Amino acid sequence: MPLGDIFYIIAMFLFAFMTFVIVRNYFRLKFDDKGRRKDMIDKDKKR
Repeated sequence: MPLGDIFYIIAMFLFAFMTFVIVRNYFRLKFDDKGRRKDMIDKDKKR
């Protein structure tokens, strides 16, 4: 296997891993532990 193919495989693996981490962190920021969107929760609990 040529050296270029090895670098290509490593680059594709890193790209997939980084994409997965970015998407996972995005959803961690948007949703709370119960699966509700953080920006849709009412700020006032009086209702």
